[in-house]
Amino acid sequence: MNTPAPVRLLLCDDHAVVRAGLRALLSSADGIEVVGEAGSGEEALAMAARVRPDVVLMDLQLGDGMDGVTATRKLTAGEGPRVLVLTMFDTDADITRAVEAGATGYLLKAERPEELFTAIHSAASGRTTLSAPVADRLLDRMRNPRPTLSEREREILGQLARGLGNRDIARALFISEATVKTHLGRIYGKLEVETRAGAVAVAKERRLLS
Repeated sequence: MNTPAPVRLLLCDDHAVVRAGLRALLSSADGIEVVGEAGSGEEALAMAARVRPDVVLMDLQLGDGMDGVTATRKLTAGEGPRVLVLTMFDTDADITRAVEAGATGYLLKAERPEELFTAIHSAASGRTTLSAPVADRLLDRMRNPRPTLSEREREILGQLARGLGNRDIARALFISEATVKTHLGRIYGKLEVETRAGAVAVAKERRLLS
């Protein structure tokens, strides 16, 4: 009986210590071979073209330069490798952006090693793996879809994020203060918040600000 070829894995994380820890951990796993390391999105793209991995284990936060989501989108275009996100962040915005960019799976760094090993093999086979908290958040998003803001509401939200008061927002957009207050009431309702700061915080998390 022939032994299947190991999954060729490329690590992408901007922290050298994290990469070293992952390499040491994965060296104990059956059927996984680390074929390269990258410290940035740009480096991951270049190295993937050279070593042809089956799976790229991708962090989302990569310091300066290309972020993990952009790198994921570029890597998965065409016949590229599978990308398995491994990150500390589980915000709605990060999860949605990664999945939309083509990530096959999304794991949190708090996962047990055995879960990581299984996820890598699943990704290589094209199967999706999500950490339990991530799956819960995605299901919640499906049950409670992202609010849709009108173009005017987005404009007002953008001015709000700049720290402008109602009067200044009215002047900037050539509308009355009463109209600003009306729109703010609708924005608060859609975002399920009660304060200006809350509206800005939720808008940033859900990437509603351009």
